[in-house]
Amino acid sequence: MENIFNDTYFMRRALQEAEIAIDKGEIPVGAVIVIDNKVIARGHNLTEMLVDVTAHAEMQAITAAANFLGGKYLIGCTLYVTLEPCQMCAGALYWSQISKIVYGASDEHRGFKKMGTQLHPKTKVLGGVLAEEATELMKRFFASRRK
Repeated sequence: MENIFNDTYFMRRALQEAEIAIDKGEIPVGAVIVIDNKVIARGHNLTEMLVDVTAHAEMQAITAAANFLGGKYLIGCTLYVTLEPCQMCAGALYWSQISKIVYGASDEHRGFKKMGTQLHPKTKVLGGVLAEEATELMKRFFASRRK
């Protein structure tokens, strides 16, 4: 029997979080953190609602996961996020020692790779999972803002 709990499955959960962000007028980035095939944390951008530049989806999910686990390290966890993390989020992910990051769309302008930000040496990274869907959400959001 095929394991349905794969990267695509969990990225779809992150895309659901991004849709919630759109409904709130936020840039559509969503994130979930998973351990042992169980979602333990969710987050989506809340920078407008909270009037806080640090309220990115990843930061919301990191805090929720740490609270769930009762500790600051996310060893054994995987972050699924619809957009490549920025420099700030990558720094927080470095300190969390998260085991794996899976992202959808690349951020050619502000992503951690473009900015040269280091992740923890033990963190594995996989990009491009459901990238088209994540990119389409961003395009749809910004097109609606230009009207």
